[in-house]
Amino acid sequence: MTATTRPILTRSINIAGITKPAVLRYFETLNAGDFAATANLFAEDGVLHAPFEEPIIGKSSIGTYLKTEARGMQLEPQQGISQVLEDGLVEVQVSGRVQTSAFGINVAWLFLLNSHEEILSVTVKLLASPQELLNLRPDHKFDV
Repeated sequence: MTATTRPILTRSINIAGITKPAVLRYFETLNAGDFAATANLFAEDGVLHAPFEEPIIGKSSIGTYLKTEARGMQLEPQQGISQVLEDGLVEVQVSGRVQTSAFGINVAWLFLLNSHEEILSVTVKLLASPQELLNLRPDHKFDV
C-alpha cells in the first residue's frame, strides 16, 4: 500500500437469518462506497437488476453503474432467509431499507449465489406504493 492509498473502512453488517459472506460483504462494501469491491463479489457474468433499469451484466458494468448511481446511499438490511435450491444454487432474500440524502424507502433484495459463493444475480425491489414512487421524482408535478 502506498502513502496515497488508504483502505476503505467497512462497517460490519449483521442481518438476522443471513450468514453468507458474499451477501454480508455486498452490503458492507456498498455502504463503504467501495463499488469495485462490491462488483468483485459477482460472478464474471453476474447480473444486477436495479429498479427502473435494464439488467447490468458483468463486474465492470456493475462497478461503473454503482459508482454513478449508488453514491451516498446507505443500505440498512434488517432480516433475511436463505435456501438451497435443487441445482445447488443458494437463494437469499433480504428485506430492509435504503436511505439517501433525499429519501428513505423499504427495499427487498433477492440474491442468487453459485457454489463458489459468487453472486450470480441481485434483484432490487422497491417496496412502495405507486404514489410513494411518484413522490420520489424530482419533478413530481404532472399535467392532467
